[in-house]
Amino acid sequence: MRGAPPSVAWTRRRAGFYGPAQGGHPPSVRAILYARAVDVVELRDRDEIATYLRRRPAVHAYALGDLDDFFWPHTRWLGLAVDGRLAQIALVYDEPDPPVLLALAEEPVDEMGQLLLSAAEDLPYTVYAHLSPSLVAAVDSAFRPATEPAAHRKLGLARPEALAPFDTEDVELLRPADLAEVERFYAQAYPGTWFQARMLETGRYLGIRRDGALVCVAGVHVWSPTWRVAALGNVATLPEARGAGLATAACARLCRLLLADGIDTISLNVRADNAAAIRAYEKLGFAHAADYVEVVLERRLASRS
Repeated sequence: MRGAPPSVAWTRRRAGFYGPAQGGHPPSVRAILYARAVDVVELRDRDEIATYLRRRPAVHAYALGDLDDFFWPHTRWLGLAVDGRLAQIALVYDEPDPPVLLALAEEPVDEMGQLLLSAAEDLPYTVYAHLSPSLVAAVDSAFRPATEPAAHRKLGLARPEALAPFDTEDVELLRPADLAEVERFYAQAYPGTWFQARMLETGRYLGIRRDGALVCVAGVHVWSPTWRVAALGNVATLPEARGAGLATAACARLCRLLLADGIDTISLNVRADNAAAIRAYEKLGFAHAADYVEVVLERRLASRS
């Protein structure tokens, strides 16, 4: 392999050479002058992964959070090394069914396509994928969309001072003992959301009650003071309580707690067509970080092991 050798934490999976004009195919005699050595590698050094992800922490907040001991056992990290340089990272998180694939590309985006195509047979047959938008077409030879890609945005907290004006007096901390009530709440307010009972153990789920019953909840999908990152998630309000700013207040209190934890990257995902939610998050100080799509991908039969 040309260039610097991979880190000792990398396990080489396959190698090859390709020229820029060939898009991953064997180079011609002329193109070999510009060929690059490419390896798909498996990564297990958390510091090395974090250094890469912190190039754009608001974009990679979910992956950064999954470095935490709480999530790490459920993760598998694949990288594309180009001339010994770590160029792309894709994460498979296996706790949900189907597993989640995070493949948010750094430039040039085509390198992430190269990684996913090269690693296709090592990936689960079905994945719930978060992808840079152009990758759906780029990996079509190996993966077919089983659902219509849904456009989403990643937002990151850019102005923490915007949190100050919000009244959060009614917002209270939820505990594992509240699990049954929280599950009943989501069944009404947000059916189908991905919520794991153990997330209440983070101590970073908050609720608002009216007449003793939960009407609003805001929580986290990832939370790690160790890696200084959190991603808001499972934010919902009962239909009859919407329009009163309850979710905004709960998120404001939650963000203040996260900042007090020493977290410097607070991010979230939102559907691109949810204009009301985007406006509310912008009032809290969040700003656009990246566009991506969520889509269920199935490996094509020719690639299935």
